[in-house]
Formats: sequence, structure tokens, C-alpha cells
Amino acid sequence: MLPALDQQRWHLPAPRPTSADGAPAAMVGLEAALPEELLAVLQRRGFDTPARIEALLDPPAAPPPGRHFPDLAKAVARLKQACTQGEQVAICGDYDADGMTSTALLVGVLQRLGARPIAAIPSRMDDGYGLNAAMVERLAEQGVALLVTVDNGVSALEALERAEVLGIEAILTDHHTIPDPLPPHLALLHPERTPPQSPYRGLAGVGLAYVLAAALCRQLKRADGLQIARDLFCIGTIADMAPLVGVNRRWLIDGLAELGRSPLAGLQALQQLAGLDEAPLDAQAVGFQIAPRINAVGRLGDPQLVVELLTTDDPDRALALARECEALNRQRRDLCGAIEAEALALLEADGPERAAFLLLAQNHWHHGVIGIVAARLVERFGLPAALLAGEGRGRLRASVRAPKGFAVDRALGHCADLLERFGGHPAAGGFTVRAEQVAALHDQLNGLAQAWLEQAGPGTPVEPEALLPFARIDRDFHRQQQRLEPFGIGHPQPVFWSQGCEVASQKLLRGGHLQLELVQGGHRLRAMGWRWQGEANLPALVDVAYRLRLDNWQGQERLQLELVGLRASATQACGSTEVRLQRRDRTYWCRREGSGLVVRNAAGEELSCAEGANHAHPYVRALMQDAAIALGLVA
Repeated sequence: MLPALDQQRWHLPAPRPTSADGAPAAMVGLEAALPEELLAVLQRRGFDTPARIEALLDPPAAPPPGRHFPDLAKAVARLKQACTQGEQVAICGDYDADGMTSTALLVGVLQRLGARPIAAIPSRMDDGYGLNAAMVERLAEQGVALLVTVDNGVSALEALERAEVLGIEAILTDHHTIPDPLPPHLALLHPERTPPQSPYRGLAGVGLAYVLAAALCRQLKRADGLQIARDLFCIGTIADMAPLVGVNRRWLIDGLAELGRSPLAGLQALQQLAGLDEAPLDAQAVGFQIAPRINAVGRLGDPQLVVELLTTDDPDRALALARECEALNRQRRDLCGAIEAEALALLEADGPERAAFLLLAQNHWHHGVIGIVAARLVERFGLPAALLAGEGRGRLRASVRAPKGFAVDRALGHCADLLERFGGHPAAGGFTVRAEQVAALHDQLNGLAQAWLEQAGPGTPVEPEALLPFARIDRDFHRQQQRLEPFGIGHPQPVFWSQGCEVASQKLLRGGHLQLELVQGGHRLRAMGWRWQGEANLPALVDVAYRLRLDNWQGQERLQLELVGLRASATQACGSTEVRLQRRDRTYWCRREGSGLVVRNAAGEELSCAEGANHAHPYVRALMQDAAIALGLVA
């Protein structure tokens, strides 16, 4: 979603630190390895030495997991026994993409290794999150003596105490916060139990399931289980938006290269229905095409559908199940559109004075999709948002999303006395509240959001990472950017910005998308602003912030800018050697002089780069940095 001009808050990147000879520190010795603009992005992300950049491009192999997970050997020994004796093993997962792929991963591997796995996933609508005592009772009646939790378990105290009483052993694999006390268990695999600097620290639930399955496959010398485990690791890690650092990055680089040729019939069927059967699967294709079809099932349907889809060997059955996923995904899109339209109408009915914290409630809204709509409201307004749906018995259940800087988990903790239950992390969370407490809750959340807004300022932040002239954008630059993949949480696709771009044409497309033809220095590029919130009457000259994409339309590939920010340009060309720079209500004229620059104010006073470089006044330092960027002297 591209916010309207008056809803954006631009923050240009800070100057890059320099080496003793004045060159950007990260560029020393690497000028031939990557374009300067990509090096600028990496340096601002903390990759400030050649060694760190090389480790990003080619991460080291994962160290032996047994040295990082103290209970791994115990867990593998128990599962080896289950495989050799053909035991029933319950795989207790969750209804999100991470939980469903984790469950499918262990079910698929254990089936191949001789055990008899059962997928046990709670219903989003009936059971809520995680393992519960009733599920344990049902498993005991089926003769299960061993269960493995994936993507949950550390908080299932009541359920696992009941399992202990019933003689069921439990192996826990989870990445959620470890409580005190822990429930009874035979073994625990958790990122927090690894050493502080362990590359395994960023694993999602599916990553922990992969560690366990891979160790078991190696113990039993069964390489056939390793490939399906790696394929499902890739899908679940991207779908769960796990940080793409450490072993996540190494395994994704290795796994994505082979993912399109997966032996999993269900993955092949999903690719076919998504129109990806002839293209290689990269992180973007998984995140935007495969993952939503899996997630839709957990939101609206029965998670067992996904487990069967990702474990069946029958291509016809896989295609039928994939079509069910497709239908649920269409239903999810329709529901999201309807709820979003209703939410916007409610906000409009409240009048022009919008609350700092958007809180909207309707009993008939679907719990499975209100989080998606809350995220769209955050994108549109740059404000934290909670959508509440009826749960029965006078209670409502909510999904919360927030912009960068507003911590959802801390805000909910501040309101704990008004909530029945709550949880989350800085960007997202959820809670259950009694209907009579909603007004008081909104007052408290609104106060917290208002205090945050006074510091952060209104609008959606636009934070480009490097200046990129159109003259530098070509297929080779895009190929160099691809070397930084995979992109995701912890390592997103770079956001570049270009200034002083002429709007050669502008058009509003069906669906509210903005299409532009932009020209800079004789170079023309198409730009797309998805779900544009403004009007199609832009200034003649704009600055744009964007991600660089390779668009494939009707068999033709071309480079395209995917806009994340747009503003009237503060920089205008004044002849071939000078640009005009507008800062607040002041105007400056900047020109190159040799390898440096000179800035002139309205009174005709001039300041050279040498004089301004170490100036004590922060305004002058910032002015010289803006001038250097405006003239294209720094990325």
C-alpha cells in the first residue's frame, strides 16, 4: 500500500562512516565486488567489514547441532526407538503456516522412517492456540505413548501434566518465550537453550523440527527424508517470516535452489495452481504465492488439509487438496476486502478527528482474518490498530498490529488489568477482553499511542537506504542485487530513492493502483504504487522511494520500481552544474567544485565541503550531507 503524500514521513539515511582516506569504510577492498549503492545499504545494516559482507553472500555451514541443543541426542534416541518399533507418535502442531509445515515435516519424515505419526492440530475456532488437556486425553485413548510438539508446547503446562499422569512422554520443540515453570518433558529443543551467539537462535518452529528430523535421518542413514524436510523448512521459514540470518540463511540459500524440483506432490500442485510450475521458486514466490494459500487454510479451514497436502504421494489427491487451498485463499481475500471496507466506513463515520490508536469491533468479523485487515489499516494510516471479533459469553477476541516503534507487547502489558488474556511481540499481538471493558481499554491504548505519536510524528515512515540514480539501474545492477537474496525479516529487500524525477505520465488503474512513467537524466522507468491512497495529480517533479523488481508480464521482462514513498521533490536542477535544495523555509544552491561541493544561501554566502565537513553545528553538517546526496556525490 502506498500512502498519500500527506501521510508520509521521510527519513533519509545517515551519512556512512569513512575510513582514514575518506572512502566509505565498507567499500575498502570491495569496490569491484558489489555496486556502491548496495555496499551503502549493507554498511548501514551493520555489514561494515569485508568479512561480514562475504559471510552474508556465502554464509558458513551450520555447526553440528548437538553442540547447540543439549537435549537433541535424547530426543533423537527416543524417536529412533519409535521408528524401529513402529510406534504411534503424535505430532502436536499449530494452525499457522509455521505450525502446519512443522507438523507436515515430522509426519512425512517419520512415515518414511517406520513410525506411525498422527497429526494433532487444535481448531482455531474451537480449541484456540496450542496443546490442551482434552487433546491429550484423546491421544491417550488412541494408544499414543509419545508426543512431539512443534511451534508450541512450552506453555502447555496443564496439558503436559495430564500427559505425564497418563504415561505419555513429550518432546518439546518451540520458539516462544520459555515460562517458569516449564511443563514436564523428556527433551526440549528451543533457540533460547542454545549458546548466546548461536546461528540457531533465529529458528522458527519449522527450523527446530528440521533440526530434529535431519539428526534422526542421519542417525538412521536415511537421506530420502532429508530432502522433504529441507523443502518444508524453506516453505515454513519464509511463511512464518523468521529472521533470515544464521542457519536460516544458509539452509534457505541451499534449499531454494532445489525447491522447484521438490518430490513433494503437494508442493508441485501448489506451484501449478499459482502459475509457478515453470519458474524457479525464490523467497518472493514462496512468500507471496505459496504461503498465502497455506495460511488461508489455517485461518478459515481445517489444518489437517495442509498436513495431508504436504505428505501425500498421490499427485491427483495433491491437486484436489491444492484446489481446496485455492478456494479458501479466494474466500480469505473476499473476507478481508469486506471487513476492510466495513472498517474504513466505521472510521469515516467517526469524523475527521482520528484516534491515535484505531480500535474497531464487530461481532460478525472472522477471527482468522482480522489480523490481516489490522495490518492494512496500519499501512494506510501509520497508526497502531486492533480489530475485535465476537467470541461469545460477552467476550471479544482481537488481533493487533502496529507501525515500527510502537511496541504492541508492552502496550498490552500496560493494560493487563483490563484483559482476560493477551500475548504478542513488538509488531503484533492479540488479546481477549470482556465487552464492558472495551471503552476503558481504548482510552488506555489511545493514551499510549498519543504519547508515541508526539515523539515519532504522524504519518507512515519512509526510510530509503541509499540514493540510486536511474542511470545506474540496469539488468546487471539487478543481478548484483540478487546476490543479496534471500530477502525477508532481518534482511529485507533494499529500499532505494531517486530524486528530481519528472512525472512523464500518471494513471490510476483498476483496484486503485498508481502507474507512473518517470524520467531522470534521460532514463525512463515504469513505477507502480500498489493500493495508492492519494489522487492522480502529482507534482511535475518528485522524489521516489522504491524496491527494484524484475516484472514479468505476458512473457516480457522489464525492470520496474515498486513504490514505497513519493513526495514533491525538494531538489530542482538549475543548469548543468547546480541544484536547488529546499530545507524547511530556506533555499540553498549547491554545485560541485572539483571532487567537493559548495553550498550558497539566499544572501550569497558560500560554504565549501572542507569548511562544513567538521562543522560543530548539526544543522550545517546535515545541510552538507543533504547537498552531497542532492548532487549524487554519496549513496
